[in-house]
Amino acid sequence: MYAVIMSGGKQYRVQEGDTLKLESLSEEVGSTVNFDKILLVGEGSNVTLGRPYLDGCKVSATILSKGRHKKIEIVKFRRRKHHEKWQGHRQNYTEVKITQIEV
Repeated sequence: MYAVIMSGGKQYRVQEGDTLKLESLSEEVGSTVNFDKILLVGEGSNVTLGRPYLDGCKVSATILSKGRHKKIEIVKFRRRKHHEKWQGHRQNYTEVKITQIEV
């Protein structure tokens, strides 16, 4: 069974046992998080769509860790003007493991 959940403005296709990195969540490491914005639930060819979300469905996950992604570098450069500006950014994430999908 799989589900499509919405977290942090993004959509993720998840199954039980999946580990994924989401946008930063406020809960502590080791706690359980319930996602109730479920867009789709499917098993084989049997697929149920929500409009926009499914009622009575939830996906449970355990928070494994919190961290920061690799640094991305932003370069602004003007040719022939002796101008170069470098900036870096590291996005925070929360790593979760999907434990249960309830329909």
